[in-house]
Amino acid sequence: MLNILKYYKLWFVVSGLILLFGIGSLSIYGLNLGIDFKGGTLTEIKFERPYDLKAAESAVKSAELGNFQLQPADNNTLLIKTVSAEKEKHDLMLTKIREMAGDFTEQQFQSIGPLVGKELAKNAFYQLLLVSLGIVFYIAYAFRKVPKPFTSWKFGLAAIIALLHDLVFVLGVFSLLGHFKGVEVDSMFVTALLTVLGFSVHDTIVVFDRIRENLKFYASQSIEFVVNHSIAQTIVRSLNTSLTVLFVLLALLLFGGETIRYFVLALFVGIIVGTYSSIFIASPALMIMQKKK
Repeated sequence: MLNILKYYKLWFVVSGLILLFGIGSLSIYGLNLGIDFKGGTLTEIKFERPYDLKAAESAVKSAELGNFQLQPADNNTLLIKTVSAEKEKHDLMLTKIREMAGDFTEQQFQSIGPLVGKELAKNAFYQLLLVSLGIVFYIAYAFRKVPKPFTSWKFGLAAIIALLHDLVFVLGVFSLLGHFKGVEVDSMFVTALLTVLGFSVHDTIVVFDRIRENLKFYASQSIEFVVNHSIAQTIVRSLNTSLTVLFVLLALLLFGGETIRYFVLALFVGIIVGTYSSIFIASPALMIMQKKK
């Protein structure tokens, strides 16, 4: 039988290096905040007929406005977020779009102030905090009938340890990308983080649920045997699920549009590290907490 727990100290060393990498990068470089958080301008245009998004993207890029974001909406509508620009630059952008993507009507043009950006950043932090707390309480409730001497709270705490591990790593990667490649984080990045947390905890719960079942079937066995046996039973399922998702994300990275590239990259990195943590971090952490008790 596959013995994952035999090398749990090695897995923790690897995770420690991952956390040091993430925390160090965030401490030194921070995050390169995008227009959503720093402020800029928002332009909404409505095309008269279906348009080519790549042509619109090329048009905005040719106007040399710096960093920008495109967000398609219903009814041939396109939202364009740019850094603050003079009216001449804005008019040039509209002219380029009209030439390259088709005729349209400008619905609105407004500034996104830095105060709004700070409010969005604060709300993003609260979202991540509430999601983490919700996960702890939900797992504690779902595993309330776990056999003694286990307590359901330990399952929730072990899951949060794995989630923090994933969160810090993804933030560290994008901190480096922001410093060396100019990649900005925006509201889509926050959405990717929340998706990664959901995927990671889903994978972790699958392993934890098998541990709960095996605690009944192997009541006379040691906790190491139960946890290791549960991991061995679920690892193939976890890897198959993650690889299926990663193949789709890889296709989007290679052939998808520029507007979703870093959103997809955040998901790609997060799902890799989330799969690792659900197998090699959450379950060993649960075992250690139980042994100490």
